[in-house]
Amino acid sequence: MYEDVIKRKNEIIQKAVGIDYSKFEIKGIAFDYDRMMKEVSYSLDEIRKIQSETQVGNTPLVELKNLTKLIRKISKPEKGARIFLKDESANPSGSFKDRRASVSIYHAKNHGYKGVIAATSGNYGAAVASQAAKYGLRAIIVQETFDSNHVGQPEILEKGRACEAYGAEVVQLTVGPELFYYTLKLLDETGYFDASLYTPFGIAGIETLGYEIATQVKSRYGRFPDAVIVTHAGGGNVTGTARGLKKAGAKTKVIGSSVDLRGLHMASDHDFNRKSFTTGHTGFGIPFSAYPDRVDVPRNAARSLRYLDRYVLVTQGEVFFTTEALAQVEGMMRGPAGNTSLTAALSIAKEMDEDQIIVVQETEYTGAGKLPSAQLTFAKKMGVIVKNGNSIKEDVPGKVIAIPESIEQIGIIEYPLENIKKSYVKESIKAYGKSEFSDVEKKFMAEDTNSNSQEIDKMLEEVLKDGKA
Repeated sequence: MYEDVIKRKNEIIQKAVGIDYSKFEIKGIAFDYDRMMKEVSYSLDEIRKIQSETQVGNTPLVELKNLTKLIRKISKPEKGARIFLKDESANPSGSFKDRRASVSIYHAKNHGYKGVIAATSGNYGAAVASQAAKYGLRAIIVQETFDSNHVGQPEILEKGRACEAYGAEVVQLTVGPELFYYTLKLLDETGYFDASLYTPFGIAGIETLGYEIATQVKSRYGRFPDAVIVTHAGGGNVTGTARGLKKAGAKTKVIGSSVDLRGLHMASDHDFNRKSFTTGHTGFGIPFSAYPDRVDVPRNAARSLRYLDRYVLVTQGEVFFTTEALAQVEGMMRGPAGNTSLTAALSIAKEMDEDQIIVVQETEYTGAGKLPSAQLTFAKKMGVIVKNGNSIKEDVPGKVIAIPESIEQIGIIEYPLENIKKSYVKESIKAYGKSEFSDVEKKFMAEDTNSNSQEIDKMLEEVLKDGKA
């Protein structure tokens, strides 16, 4: 049964998504990404109308005046950019993922599907369930929830409860390869629409977020923001936001931020419950950037290297500190995902001039299982040491969470994009089983990494010489 389902993967996905990806193939690694995004999905104006029908989008842009004041007190003279936050918790299910789900569910309804399926342990499940309820469709959410001892991470359990509250059926699995298999099996058995995170529908839905940020800032201050910081996981958030900024005419710097969980293996039964962040971390941010097409659809519409200007990491302890700071200094209690970007903003704002504008691109709702108290209590139960200290120096993923004692200790870890680009070349060699690529393929690789063909040639030479491919 397993072999049969896996063998028919492409057939099942094409029927469940309704996209013939072969139309966009050019040669080998190369495909027409821009054509796919233009032809398959909807225009920005169409998406804005679709989202307005289900109360998605047009969320508040909030200036964090108190946190900006604190940052200026510890910055050099005339430094300390104004920090703004796009409050996506105002969406129906409490996160920006409603934008992503809205287009997929609209498309499913209009094309006669009776229900939708999504494989996700994050906020996307609640967004799909909420939008499906609005359109009268059934929803099945497949989650990786437990380790082999049937112990579930509190944030994932919280999100499962949210999905059920919206009327969805939740299928909860242990960590491992079962997620992909069960999702395919359910799609095959039900004939439901695959509301994958990585289709053009989902990515185009986020473009309205970048567009709103650009237009809201410009209408208030007569110019576009200088930088937007995006919590970076699978790449859809970065891709959609950056594309929306561009469509508004903004030449804003796009900075990705992830929680540093390097050293933990995302598919490890042992490591699964020793991470306090289930998304927005390096376990997704780095591998999905280096090899976007590792996903459940033939071609991933989320291709973050095309759009990232900078990539920074923050620690678990820093995000917990920032979550408390946002609540106690600004009176906004929000979940950890958006606060990953806010943590980076607190550090990056110190580099910028005080008349510049930095926007934290999203927030998320919070609840019992997502609160720092629940996460830290669970971490202690799993043998993780929780202490006060210098988080950048003392945080050890899976072993130690060091929570800063003051805002002065908030910092960032710069992660060179060149390292990810080189990994992209290495993964391309592995995935396609070849070391020589045509000029057409190199052109695509250059576009996919925001490089040029000469740089691709150089990286190919270095990877092959290192013998790491």
